[in-house]
Amino acid sequence: MNTPFGGVARRGRPPRSHKEHGQTRDALIRGGMELLTSQGFSTTGIETVLARFGIPKGSFYHYFPSKESFGREVLAAYNAYILRKLDRWLTDENRCATDRLLDFMSDATAGVRRHRFERGCLVGNLGQEVTTLPEGFRELLDAVLMEWQQRVAVCLRQGQSSGEFASDLDCDELAAFFWIGWEGAVLRSRLERSVKALDTFSTLFIHLIRS
Repeated sequence: MNTPFGGVARRGRPPRSHKEHGQTRDALIRGGMELLTSQGFSTTGIETVLARFGIPKGSFYHYFPSKESFGREVLAAYNAYILRKLDRWLTDENRCATDRLLDFMSDATAGVRRHRFERGCLVGNLGQEVTTLPEGFRELLDAVLMEWQQRVAVCLRQGQSSGEFASDLDCDELAAFFWIGWEGAVLRSRLERSVKALDTFSTLFIHLIRS
């Protein structure tokens, strides 16, 4: 059976019920997101994930044939999570485009603080070790960033249409700049254990698009 981000699931220790199947697989992916947003893919062993939830290795290989396929599934789940957040904040037609962007950045900043600066962005983390990742991950990460970028570009264009932003803004270029800057700000916030970098980027980006 093909998995969403590629790979084929192998047979292993089967779940005792459909409910258990979903719970175990979800727990593994959730644990993977928690670990990979706080540490690198290369340094994270499967045993660490299994120990966190008390799941036997046979169950793991029932769902994921390899660490690589597990990483792809975790990345797919993380992407879906971020897209839901982007859609929640950036498509709220009751808010102007500026406030939508600020709402998203405020929510993300609160998340960084809530996790005590120990967890960053999974895509940003993987991007820092892209030269050691399995083949194909570079393209996956780029595709994920493009999806996020497109969401921001749509919001910016809506702000243009309403007269909120200047008509000569290049929304696609600004959306790319947003993610370049935001990912850097997340990294700096973890380094400093402070939201100062995130707040600085948020303020300057909004100033840029409203100038």
